[in-house]
Amino acid sequence: MVVDDAEPCGEALRRDGPASTFMYAAAMIAAVSGAGGFIGSAVVRKLVEGGRKVRALVEPSASTRNLDDLPAAQVERVTVDVCDYEGMARALTGVSAYYHLAAIYRVWLPDPSLIYRVNLEGTTTSLLAAQAASVPKIVYTSSIAAIGLRPDGAPSDETVAWNLHAIANEYVLTKMLSERIAMNFAKTLPIVVVNPAFPFGPRDIAPTPTGKIVLAILRGEVPGTTPSGFCAIDVDDVAAAHVAAETKGRIGERYILGDHNIAFHDFAHLVAEIAGVKAPRLRLPGWLGAGAALGMELWSDHVTHTEPRATYRSVAYLQRSAYFDPGKARRELGLASRPLEQSIERAVRWFRESGQA
Repeated sequence: MVVDDAEPCGEALRRDGPASTFMYAAAMIAAVSGAGGFIGSAVVRKLVEGGRKVRALVEPSASTRNLDDLPAAQVERVTVDVCDYEGMARALTGVSAYYHLAAIYRVWLPDPSLIYRVNLEGTTTSLLAAQAASVPKIVYTSSIAAIGLRPDGAPSDETVAWNLHAIANEYVLTKMLSERIAMNFAKTLPIVVVNPAFPFGPRDIAPTPTGKIVLAILRGEVPGTTPSGFCAIDVDDVAAAHVAAETKGRIGERYILGDHNIAFHDFAHLVAEIAGVKAPRLRLPGWLGAGAALGMELWSDHVTHTEPRATYRSVAYLQRSAYFDPGKARRELGLASRPLEQSIERAVRWFRESGQA
């Protein structure tokens, strides 16, 4: 349920090139915010593969590592804060499409006000700027976190109303609220909403909370598993569906981008098998996992002020069996997905080659 990281709001637009003009003619340029992040950089790469020129919008102070090997002839980098209306309006002037991916994906922050500023104010500001720039098509990246869970654990589709008030952390809550903002804009703007599940694969430089699941297993930091499950998909398959949404998606509709519904116990053992490490051995009751997560969260809140390995509400979400039905995206966007084993292998290899595991 991951989208890409953004830095705090506040800095104005800065072109990473000539100060007076953008590098490319505007025709058929796709702008991508959060372009240096996990899903954002995958979208940029997919667009480049298709021959498109991309205006990569990078948040101030954000890493551009995921863009460094892309051809400068096709990728124009622009440093702009998604909360800066004037900067975003200039950055979106003349583009043929805007992909909004900039968001903070964290399950814990020492100051949670930041996630509201970026995820909510950034959404509103960016879409107002897109409106001012008369962008012909907008693909808005939401999350499965904005979709409710069925009480019986059956996979949810796009029609299931959000019902997670009791277990929503700031990320889940802001993704639901920001999607509602986008859907209101869709009454007058050409917006298609996509809802990625848990993506895995290379270039997870943050790493995201989903990537941290893999890293924790690789590092032997997961002693046991509790009853839980989630929906997984390869990050590059998510990116391909984003691009398809630009031309095939229906305005005002949302599409679940997921594929593999898997219990956490099975996922952990699959990662361990592929990576050649020890699998978590213990089967822990749900209350014990939630209690341990609460303890870690309180310790972070009041002692270390650093991100805990888990939080109470993030564990509570997973213990609801967060399974989803991507049938609509398969039918209308042509969503395809590779085997989960391949996605895990790609993630494991990347984390090891980047020195994180």
